[in-house]
Amino acid sequence: MTHSAHRDGFARDHLPPRDQWPEFLFTRPELDYPERLNCIDAFLDAHIRDGRGDRPCLITPREQWRYGDLHERVNRIANVLVNRLGLVPGERVLLRSANNAMMVAAYFAVIKAGGIVVATMPMLRAREIAYPLEKARIAIALCDVTLREEMDKAGTDAAHLRHCVYWGGGGDDGLEAMMAGESPEFEACDTAADDVCLIAFTSGTTGVPKGTMHFHRDMLAICDAYARNVLCATPEDRFIGSPPLAFTFGLGGIVLFPLHIGASAVLLEKAGPNELAPAVEKYRASVCFTAPTAYRAMLDKRAEHDLSSLRKCVSAGEPLPKATFEAWKAATGLSLMDGIGATEMLHIFIAAREDEIRPGATGKPVPGYEAKVIGPDGEDLPPGTVGRLAVRGPTGCRYLDDPRQAQYVIGGWNVTGDSYLIDDDGYFWYQARNDDMIVSSGYNIAGPEVEAALLSHAAVAETGVVGAPDEERGMVVKAYIVLREGWEPGPELAKALQDHVKAEIAPYKYPRRIDFVEALPKTQTGKLQRFALREMAREA
Repeated sequence: MTHSAHRDGFARDHLPPRDQWPEFLFTRPELDYPERLNCIDAFLDAHIRDGRGDRPCLITPREQWRYGDLHERVNRIANVLVNRLGLVPGERVLLRSANNAMMVAAYFAVIKAGGIVVATMPMLRAREIAYPLEKARIAIALCDVTLREEMDKAGTDAAHLRHCVYWGGGGDDGLEAMMAGESPEFEACDTAADDVCLIAFTSGTTGVPKGTMHFHRDMLAICDAYARNVLCATPEDRFIGSPPLAFTFGLGGIVLFPLHIGASAVLLEKAGPNELAPAVEKYRASVCFTAPTAYRAMLDKRAEHDLSSLRKCVSAGEPLPKATFEAWKAATGLSLMDGIGATEMLHIFIAAREDEIRPGATGKPVPGYEAKVIGPDGEDLPPGTVGRLAVRGPTGCRYLDDPRQAQYVIGGWNVTGDSYLIDDDGYFWYQARNDDMIVSSGYNIAGPEVEAALLSHAAVAETGVVGAPDEERGMVVKAYIVLREGWEPGPELAKALQDHVKAEIAPYKYPRRIDFVEALPKTQTGKLQRFALREMAREA
């Protein structure tokens, strides 16, 4: 590691032991970064230097900022952080907001000033906010005033928190008032490429959230690997999406990717399918990032809203069922660009360009990454064999002071917790999360495969499939199903769905038990919480 600009050494001191790091690959020329860099220069300052300050940048229902507007606000907030709040390079700053322009400005300002961002989901409650406050020893918090109640509760007992400043509420102690008294000029902190600039906490679907630590170079690497070589957007594109910016899928897809190339981004504080479809039409968005369930829901909106401005649609966050891919293709003429990423890896590392998509497959390793499938003892498995996914590239897992590092990184490879197989052409086919495999009467059954079969039936809006305890078979396949409007739950429909699955995939995989529910449990990033379904199945 190079000489750090951090005067607060907490982040470097709490990186994993060096022998537990993954191997990092910088095999492509676009991934050759200098030892000193502040990533905000590439996302913002370079556009100003090159005369692009008047280009549209951030678009929201309330306002539109050009690159020059964002640049000025970032600099003013950076000056507030340093001059008024005493930020020193390396300190952690908690950010809390829905997706809006001030959230982006605060995010960039913290990093430009040499701080480390810890962004949190807007829906978190005080108890959940308290964990990253303590774990990352947060010194300063910047928060949208609409989220003040829970932030104030969480901050009461935060031992390391010096300042909590709100925007959007007015008053002399608000962030905007502080910004007005500061200079619109700020020289970026001379950080090292391997200085930490982001601690992104996982959603906690598999236990206590883990803080994943990312360097300045990582922020550029996901743009130069995936966005440049797979997404292939242009400065004329207008990005839109649903993931929160506290979720690295959203950070990359809605902010870093467009701003890296001088494009613009539409930011929506509410971005469910009911809001996303009309926003695509209103703002003529051309690149969309959201989850498969949202694309499936937007299909029902296509008669009401013009989606013809879309030209690239990225799907990630959960497995993409082939039925959803085919329905979207039939309705829009566009191929959904599937991908798998991880908070530990920062963004997508297996995907396919539109002209290389194989429906049902996730794709191939993104240029700059390598991937393979390994067995229980870490041995490489041949094509056609299901095993654990292992990946390495320019980004990788470094947990904040967490013994689970040794479970995620094995022999220099990031082992993501996903079950995959590779075909003879090198395409990776998702099977399940490692803990989502259902073993019934000796058969291994992947829950997502059964979900995909169910979703191809007209009655099914959403579904989650897990293993339920069974005395005779050990486990049986159980499906929780949300029906589309106009369909009535009952034994006849359950039998019809079981028969449908038997016709779609191997009959032994059909769901022997079906529960019709009003909604499925999900994380705040929209991912299905299968562990919650497993608990429901155990209790039943």
